[in-house]
Amino acid sequence: MAARSSVERDVPWPLVLGLATAAVLVAVVLRATREAPRAGRAQGRGFEATRPGPAAPAAEPPRGMVWIPGGEFSMGCDDPRGRPFGGNDPMPDGRPVHRVHVDGFWMDTTEVTNDQFATFVAATGYVTVAETPPRAEDFPEAPAENLIAGSIVFTPPEGPVSLDNHYQWWTYVPGACWRRPTGPDSSIEGHGGDPVVQIAHDDAVAFATWAGKRLPTEAEWEFAARGGMTGSMYPWGDEFQPEGREMANIWQGPFPANNTAADGFVFAAPVATFPANPYGLHDMSGNVWEWCTDWYRPDTYARDVRRSAQPLRNPQGPDTSHDPQEPGQAKRALRGGSFLCTDQYCSRYIVGTRGKGEVSSGANHIGFRCVRSPE
Repeated sequence: MAARSSVERDVPWPLVLGLATAAVLVAVVLRATREAPRAGRAQGRGFEATRPGPAAPAAEPPRGMVWIPGGEFSMGCDDPRGRPFGGNDPMPDGRPVHRVHVDGFWMDTTEVTNDQFATFVAATGYVTVAETPPRAEDFPEAPAENLIAGSIVFTPPEGPVSLDNHYQWWTYVPGACWRRPTGPDSSIEGHGGDPVVQIAHDDAVAFATWAGKRLPTEAEWEFAARGGMTGSMYPWGDEFQPEGREMANIWQGPFPANNTAADGFVFAAPVATFPANPYGLHDMSGNVWEWCTDWYRPDTYARDVRRSAQPLRNPQGPDTSHDPQEPGQAKRALRGGSFLCTDQYCSRYIVGTRGKGEVSSGANHIGFRCVRSPE
């Protein structure tokens, strides 16, 4: 297992381990109904018709996975401001909308659960990043008493606060990890079907490798989330709450102080609680963020378009990470938003929007799902 990176940790360690990252990750969410793919309303002039690839191979599907046919599609998002539930972020890192081709692949129908991760740990003895105390050599300026294993936990304030300072609702909690998502007094007992959280990128890669799978690229993840539709805002279509139905586990009520749990959940919901999208995938909006393989850069799409006028085939993302907001931190892409997403703060439950996470940081709203290439 890789050691913790020193990026993002040059201030008192216990309070900072990924806090800035966590705020960037807080994003909104949604779901999808199980129906045949339809064209959907294009978000803007940049969206051209999705052209799915071939049907599933004749082989038996891997357990818990569905075939994603791949094909050519328009990747990215328009500025969602002014649209119902579109939020106040223009999402510039999701543009320009551009054509991409991905080959077909298998994808987990749900996020990896606590039970599945526990099976992996029992078989391998794996210790997650959050369970490993930071090393003094990685953080030479940190006091020894601050080098304590733990992770980031959402801690709602007692009342309304300004949304320009995420430290008001994120706390570094010693002892927080996948077994104890919100700290030493918490437990996953009785929550085996919930998505595993407090997962750093290395943790997700380790599980995927053990399972004979891998993490998806951003292009694969977005193609799958769109479910064969063209330019729809959500994995189920363009209407946020069709016929008044809650389609995803996101934040309801004034953020970050009062989640009314109108969808039935304050924190993560058991996987597959909400409807699947046309490809049979649950929770492609909301519930928990999902790691991808790509390094994060806000200008990835602009660079891709400059590189080639033709649709990119199976893009793997940039060679290095760069986030102008925190230029010293190595970050990977996250997708889908979480139970903390809201149009008041982060509407990244919209398909085509992008999140980012410091690679050695987890939080109680970050998980993952896996994919597998056909043999």
